[in-house]
Amino acid sequence: MKKVNILYIGRHLEILQTVIRLINKQDNWQAQGVLKDEEAKAIFAAYNFDIVLLGCGILEEEETALRSFFEKQQPHCRIVQHYGGGSGLLTSEILLALE
Repeated sequence: MKKVNILYIGRHLEILQTVIRLINKQDNWQAQGVLKDEEAKAIFAAYNFDIVLLGCGILEEEETALRSFFEKQQPHCRIVQHYGGGSGLLTSEILLALE
């Protein structure tokens, strides 16, 4: 089974670490997380991602710029807003994006 590559972008280190840990618990999911937009763009350009999760704390204009960049680089990649809410919601968001 193909690994699902996920990029998480958030502004809070503790939340980022938790989200990455929860995602990487899944056998066929692999996540990387970053706090800064430039870091996100660099890693996104270097790897193929299936899903980008946008965490809380990202300003609207930052989100717009990130979405534009991601859509141009890898149009197949799904971009999902993740506001938190526990591991069940996180799993559901990812599974819905994979459909």
